[in-house]
Amino acid sequence: MPSGIIRIPCNHVDDDQTEAAFEAVAHEVSTLDVVVNNSWGGYAQMMEDGKFTWSLPFWQQPPHRWTSMLDAGVRAAWAVSARAVPLMLEQKRGLIVNISVWSAQKYIGNTIYGVSKAATDKLTADMAHELRPHGISVISLYPGLVRTEAVLEAAKFGVFKLDNSESPEFIGRVIAALAADPRLADRSGSVVVAAQAAMELGVKDVDGKQPQPLTLETA
Repeated sequence: MPSGIIRIPCNHVDDDQTEAAFEAVAHEVSTLDVVVNNSWGGYAQMMEDGKFTWSLPFWQQPPHRWTSMLDAGVRAAWAVSARAVPLMLEQKRGLIVNISVWSAQKYIGNTIYGVSKAATDKLTADMAHELRPHGISVISLYPGLVRTEAVLEAAKFGVFKLDNSESPEFIGRVIAALAADPRLADRSGSVVVAAQAAMELGVKDVDGKQPQPLTLETA
């Protein structure tokens, strides 16, 4: 079992690169415990010709946005999971996490965004159905506002309020706790709000804070 972190550059829109990445993983390990599908191109090119196009109605959206959200997001989650499952089957356990968000359930941002996240949640539900006999769980995980570099930069201009935000490490802590939870199978196929799961599993952020979970009404 290798120690430390092995970084494998991969463009998940390219199936050959995804295949090569999993060949590299299989070369290092014989089994796989957790896969997190967080590939996403939906925030690229939000400005075009000086205009913010991300929030335009669907008939004015540039075609590349569909590709960046559905291919780099939903399709990539399917392609990665399809290659990860064979490494989980023998041990009859494992966790696949598909990162999603409340736009799957209510209008946030734009139509394509909602379609992509709703598709992610449906992918989760149906994958979980097919994997249940094999002991492998699949969840859609909803983070809150995550303090990425881009979010921190935008917060300087008042775009975001960080009082109830989450560090990137917080999401990792929640996923680790979920993977270790003996009741994980009961959550398989469902939406899990990261901050809510953290409260249930006794997980706090790196600064000791307990982020409060958003709901459909407050998201």
